[in-house]
Amino acid sequence: MVMKQQTKTFEDEILEGIPSELPSSKPLDPTRNHAPKRKAILNDEEQKLALRNALRYFDKKLHCDLIKEFKNELDEYGRIYMYRFRPEHKIYARPIEAYPAKSKQAAAIMLMIQNNLDDAVAQHPDELITYGGNGGVFSNWAQYRLTMKYLSEMSNEQTLVMYSGHPMGLFPSHQGAPRVVVTNGMMIPNYSKPDDWEKFNALGVTQFGQMTAGSYMYIGPQGIVHGTTITILNAFRKINKLPNGHIFLTAGLGGMSGAQPKAGNIAGCITVCAEVNPKATQTRHAQGWVDEVIDNVDELVKRVRLAKNQKEVVSIAYQGNVVEVWEAFYEANIYIELGSDQTSLHNPWAGGYYPMGLSIEKANEMMRNQPNKFKELIQESLIRHAKIIKKHSDLGTYFFDYGNAFLLEASRAGADILRENGQDFVYPSYVQDIMGPMCFDYGFGPFRWVCASGSEKDLAKTDIIACTVLEEMSATAPAEIQQQLKDNIKWIKGAQDNKLVVGSQARILYADAEGRMKIASAFNTAIANGEIGSIILGRDHHDVSGTDSPYRETSNIYDGSKFTADMAIQNVIGDSFRGATWVSIHNGGGVGWGEVINGGFGMVLDGTLESEKKLKSMLFWDVNNGISRRNWAQNKGATFAIKRAMEQEPKLKVTLPNSVDENLLNQV
Repeated sequence: MVMKQQTKTFEDEILEGIPSELPSSKPLDPTRNHAPKRKAILNDEEQKLALRNALRYFDKKLHCDLIKEFKNELDEYGRIYMYRFRPEHKIYARPIEAYPAKSKQAAAIMLMIQNNLDDAVAQHPDELITYGGNGGVFSNWAQYRLTMKYLSEMSNEQTLVMYSGHPMGLFPSHQGAPRVVVTNGMMIPNYSKPDDWEKFNALGVTQFGQMTAGSYMYIGPQGIVHGTTITILNAFRKINKLPNGHIFLTAGLGGMSGAQPKAGNIAGCITVCAEVNPKATQTRHAQGWVDEVIDNVDELVKRVRLAKNQKEVVSIAYQGNVVEVWEAFYEANIYIELGSDQTSLHNPWAGGYYPMGLSIEKANEMMRNQPNKFKELIQESLIRHAKIIKKHSDLGTYFFDYGNAFLLEASRAGADILRENGQDFVYPSYVQDIMGPMCFDYGFGPFRWVCASGSEKDLAKTDIIACTVLEEMSATAPAEIQQQLKDNIKWIKGAQDNKLVVGSQARILYADAEGRMKIASAFNTAIANGEIGSIILGRDHHDVSGTDSPYRETSNIYDGSKFTADMAIQNVIGDSFRGATWVSIHNGGGVGWGEVINGGFGMVLDGTLESEKKLKSMLFWDVNNGISRRNWAQNKGATFAIKRAMEQEPKLKVTLPNSVDENLLNQV
């Protein structure tokens, strides 16, 4: 008699880790959004090494069955994902109590990992990619299973060490140490080029963690929505126009989570966002992140004219290539006030950007089978893209790079977008013009929190707490930061109405060190009083201190140090001994592998005095580390901010720069 296999519970699967017997095979669902097939980059010997590396997760008795399967995945997809080992349980951010764990801190990390891989959140969930085309939480499903098992077993005197998605193991530590330390893509510098990443990722020994994907701090599109909203508002201020009835033209609904149209609606403009992948468009439209979908460029022209005439607030997804839109609007005399691009150009050759003239199916086929030809077509498109943007720019369009490496890759393609010095771009990065001098220099960046209870009521209470803190600060704050506070008060008051939650019950706003500490302290008090459950704090890496990125976060550093990475490294080390629950450091982020070093953290608040001490110590450092570096680069806003921080904290002593007379320099 054949015994019916007993269905495993969620807890069973977590505690089991990697199963000793083969689970049933799991064919891929073609309706789901899968990662593009990666180019074949390994030779025969390297393929054997990739298989050896993959099989070492499993008992030898399973190797004969798995080796053929893994070889097929490598041949078919360019990576070994171990699809068979996808868990039976649904992956989403459960209430923290639902996780089988000895440590509450570990349970919080399990919650965040599952949120990153939630079908509603992740870009390619079956390939463990959260966003950005290749931003992975893990490289394969064995890593997920083993990591969750380790976290379930962990005590508060152990630390889990993560090497590019691989759980190296639990090591003895102490209660004040981080529970998890994450490194992603830490390549030797001479081996940190795109093909290196492709090769060593295919071997299963490193991965591109993006930013918040690989450090378990992604909260769905909300984070990008907030940053984009602030950017759009300030961009319209720069051109002295109100958003109403004016156009924001951009591209990329997939890798950037559909943030732009939602942000445009909140800011109050007409947003046109082009996307080549129909599945991404359908997802964002179904989720309510974009109002309308149009697949004919002539119809788009008519619709946008109407929106302009009636001064509508509307977001429109164009199903097609953004270059078509730029060209059609130019021919139709439609004036574009703001222009940008949010396609995943940090990953240009593997699905981050699609060339003109190819269907997505044909492009994906060429990407794998004719990578050199595909690269040529992309670079031709980038040159064409840059040319039409210049025509609009000559008419007065304010175009800015959104930090996705558009300008960088266009320049490498040969587009005419460099200034006479051959180094600087003719268009600014949005950090150079907007976020850097207006926000980062003053310490304002993407502070975020997650309600570990999963309760909407808890989130509503935290919104009220955060808003109250910001309003109290605004009453006495200096004029230099009043606008930042007002924008974020407006944001938090409208956050629930705008239905920003996708996945975990989370929120984001821009706050400085003072704001972050006061909000976190108020949360901790509310937890202690039983008003709300535990809170998980974090931030985007796209912030004041955590990221050294010469073409984005640190593009407004002009003392020659923007190509150094000391700040990010100092940041993550400093966070680790000041109270962070987990820390991460990444090679790569929104502008690509080899172009940036990103550091991040997570912190669990549980209402205790210990949490209070940790939040004050760590959050103060996490922000002021970056302000001090920006001050030393002679950014005036940062010098103002660090002087203010030293007045508030007598133990802080920061080296201030002395200005040099330009006339003196000119005499040399």
